[in-house]
Amino acid sequence: MSIATRPDPRSPVPHLADSHDLIRVHGARENNLKDVSIEIPKRRLTVFTGVSGSGKSSLVFNTIAAESQRLINETYSAFVQGFMPTLARPEVDVLDGLTTVITVDQQRMGADPRSTVGTATDANAMLRILFSRLGRPHIGPPSAYAFNVPSVRASGAITVERGAKKTVKATFNRTGGMCPRCEGRGAVSDIDLTQLYDDSKSLNEGALTIPGYTAGGWNHRLYSESGLVDPDKPISKYTKKERHDFLYHEATRMKIAGINMTYEGLIPRIQKSILSKDTEAMQPHIRAFVERAVTFATCPECEGTRLAEGARSSKIRQVSIADACAMEIRDLAEWIRTVEEPSVAPLLAALRQTLDSFVEIGLGYLSLDRPSGTLSGGEAQRVKMIRHLGSSLTDVTYVFDEPTSGLHPHDIQRMNSLLLRLRDKGNTVLVVEHKPEVIAIADHVVDLGPGAGTAGGTVCFEGTVEGLRSGGTITGRHLDDRAALKETVRTPTGTLRIRGATAHNLRDVDVDIPLGVLCVVTGVAGSGKSSLVHGSIPAGEGVVSVDQSAIRGSRRSNPATYTGLLDPIRKAFAKANGVKPALFSANSEGACPTCNGAGVIYTDLAMMAGVATTCEDCEGKRFDASVLDHLLGGRDISEVLAMSVAEAEEFFGAGEARTPAAHRVLTRLADVGLGYLRLGQPLTTLSGGERQRLKLATHMAEKGGVYVLDEPTSGLHLADVEQLLGLLDRLVDSGKSVIVVEHHQAVMAHADWIIDLGPGAGHDGGRVVFEGTPADLVAARATLTGEHLAAYVAG
Repeated sequence: MSIATRPDPRSPVPHLADSHDLIRVHGARENNLKDVSIEIPKRRLTVFTGVSGSGKSSLVFNTIAAESQRLINETYSAFVQGFMPTLARPEVDVLDGLTTVITVDQQRMGADPRSTVGTATDANAMLRILFSRLGRPHIGPPSAYAFNVPSVRASGAITVERGAKKTVKATFNRTGGMCPRCEGRGAVSDIDLTQLYDDSKSLNEGALTIPGYTAGGWNHRLYSESGLVDPDKPISKYTKKERHDFLYHEATRMKIAGINMTYEGLIPRIQKSILSKDTEAMQPHIRAFVERAVTFATCPECEGTRLAEGARSSKIRQVSIADACAMEIRDLAEWIRTVEEPSVAPLLAALRQTLDSFVEIGLGYLSLDRPSGTLSGGEAQRVKMIRHLGSSLTDVTYVFDEPTSGLHPHDIQRMNSLLLRLRDKGNTVLVVEHKPEVIAIADHVVDLGPGAGTAGGTVCFEGTVEGLRSGGTITGRHLDDRAALKETVRTPTGTLRIRGATAHNLRDVDVDIPLGVLCVVTGVAGSGKSSLVHGSIPAGEGVVSVDQSAIRGSRRSNPATYTGLLDPIRKAFAKANGVKPALFSANSEGACPTCNGAGVIYTDLAMMAGVATTCEDCEGKRFDASVLDHLLGGRDISEVLAMSVAEAEEFFGAGEARTPAAHRVLTRLADVGLGYLRLGQPLTTLSGGERQRLKLATHMAEKGGVYVLDEPTSGLHLADVEQLLGLLDRLVDSGKSVIVVEHHQAVMAHADWIIDLGPGAGHDGGRVVFEGTPADLVAARATLTGEHLAAYVAG
């Protein structure tokens, strides 16, 4: 065909391939979804909203994202699939038009001590290559600058294969950058001997204070009857040899109390038996002992940089790789701009782009050596976004879980522009979100509800933002809600004086926090709020600190076990049926023998994330079939654990199942807005905001006088914020002092006193830029927070 007759590529005639522009979901029934059918436009930004527990995550994560993952897994070879458990197909009739889903959630990033912001992105790898090319003196390849690669020296006959060529070497060297003293962790651990024993007592007087080493037990007899130390002599009077034999003796077989046993010093013994185990899986009293006994200090050899001396000595323009990683990322981006070298121009351009993405996303205040386990859920989610911003992929579906979590109103605008950028590259962007600022930029809105748990699971509205406003749903009605400034504020009953606070980026801050009132500490992300509150107000006597960190416990932990609610429930079941309470514990006698009471079978996959499949014997109920024959109020224990808090509150409040001790705990859970939560829901499935409110409900029974809360509105629907403000008021009115780190303008407006930190993030922050009442902050409009709060209350 000649060029003249070739059809115009921009011809208005639509191609059949372009007609697949919708993701169709029909008959979704995952969790609490009630036969949901919706059509989501592709290459658009769709926001899913609704009260907490209305089914947003069930639709977006457990249905759309889960089915995409299952279909991708089916593309692997039969051999690879043989190592992978079969993912269950979501409960849905039709899912059509799916594309590859990339989930960017708020799960904390790996708590591996060697995982940092730099290693979690490509920034560290690019810096290592840069220093291996330009660093002087030259010390070796990129691995010589890596703190997770040890140096290796070996001698003997070593065969090195390169293609078809084999060479035999007498010695072999690999230069790594790992500090040999702390092994790339930046900190060294030590054992505090005063937490192991009371040296003023003898062994027979009960000197050992380690769990499981009580007088008379085998662990105790190992030392008192070994013959190596005098059990009646105070430990402080031991000779040098006795002290060595007691604490550091190497493992030796010997006869003790007539039995052949292995004797070893106390320190190697507890290192093997207790300290080598995962602290998360320990019983609470053993974990408390480990936290007391093990102390961490900055490594004296590498001064916390994690790097060997060679890696620290090699520099570009007087800056070592350790210096570069310690800089705030925005400063590092500026420094990289001063490095000009044609031989590595593409690498420098890629590194600049990555570092600029950090600044653009509002994380310019972080440094590359910041441990990734210390990032908040919102920060972790934004770090994961960095990987995708520079991605060449298009026509994929990005799923975000509350991307504005932990963001000041000033930073939300940046996040919105990034979401729109991903959409404009030709991607479908699905966002689960409560903030009106994000809902406002949506091309399409899906509102789920009308309530939570069993009262939710239906689509209340689907359409444009304007349609949502006039649609009459709970979200639509509350979209333009504005909390008014209080006409009168409470008078403080005292002050908490903080003087010379210097934690992280704080600049010698002096501030008086008023007590007996609702005090809000605010400021842009990275301005030093958490450093001030958590660093200067120690959680201890009279102070209850409630944050969003993961709740310690195993996969079996759930709201009922965490709050202590399960104890009165088990006793009530045991009393009603004349059997032992242990039968009603999925961790004890009543457990299903197949899954050991977990309800699911966990398959650990070496090459990818492990997968849980529901136990076929107990069908996820976790209990042995015989246990389910015992009833209380017509319900078995698995049915009670499947109840929501609101249902259980009614069930244990009156009638045959009336249990006042359980009812009290359930009332507190309902008070913090968790009425929709199922009693047996694994804690690992809770969001950061839900975890915090669960901790708050648990601590409300304590006698603490000062409550410190970290962004309690996280994950709360606009309608639930009102309930939270009522709860905070009740706490203050009952004589408590409440200090809240918060960005939500409704909480700021409701405060009695505001402390605003800033003016910027990182080294541009760390100062108190305002302290006073919300009305004064609005009137002054002298800070970023003041401007946004003034705009908010003006509506």
